[in-house]
Amino acid sequence: MKTFKAAVVGKDVSKSLSPAIHSFIAEKWGYPLEYTALSVPEESFESRIDGILNGFDGLNITIPYKLSVIPHLKKTSGDASAYGAVNTIKTRDATGYNTDGAGFGLMLENGGFGCGGKRALVLGAGGAGRSVVRKLVCSGADVSLYDRNFGVSQNVAREFGATAVQNTGGAFYAVINATGVGMHKTEGISPVGEDVLKNCEAAIDLIYAPEKSRFLEIAESLGKRTENGLAMLFYQAYFAECIFFDKTPDADEAKRYFEEFKSGRHI
Repeated sequence: MKTFKAAVVGKDVSKSLSPAIHSFIAEKWGYPLEYTALSVPEESFESRIDGILNGFDGLNITIPYKLSVIPHLKKTSGDASAYGAVNTIKTRDATGYNTDGAGFGLMLENGGFGCGGKRALVLGAGGAGRSVVRKLVCSGADVSLYDRNFGVSQNVAREFGATAVQNTGGAFYAVINATGVGMHKTEGISPVGEDVLKNCEAAIDLIYAPEKSRFLEIAESLGKRTENGLAMLFYQAYFAECIFFDKTPDADEAKRYFEEFKSGRHI
């Protein structure tokens, strides 16, 4: 079997666990995979992305390129079309997919964070935020969306049936950080403080490095249930590899693999 060449592409993926996760899943299936991480500065993205697309069999796209990669593709499919954001690409036909929503949904399900019929506050209306908002709305949650750019949050909220808000006040079952604030150069910073997190029951951060962001530290100090983004990262990677290798996803298999991966890393 030919080795499948893939990579994760983002502004800074120097600490990404994607190579380890994708290699782990491919090994479980017995598929040869060569996986790397490509950090691409924003000023270089437009000039480099077409060459990157031509150099790999599959790509995973992360912050901040989930929207800007779309004009370089021939088409989008499935959730990518519905969400308007791409995190997975099969380069042989230049098709973009999105597995963030499925990964987020499985993380909520397996973590016992059912949001159906409950109020949720999503922070950040970028590519990941779009997927989170739509998944929550589809699950029956009452979703408020906050972004520093209110115009952007209004557009996303209107598209998916959420409510754009200009402040983060109010009582919510869950507050979800989809901003990226708290990692890399913003490590140690939280997008919201105690005044917001004291009014929720659960705090969910899509960040997984550091393992416990400042956002989660504050929530934990207030006695709230917390979850970082490792499970979502793993599950979206699992669904992405199903796309790469034309396999039918199995939620039980995904959960079993995640527990094994997590145990092996002693996380």
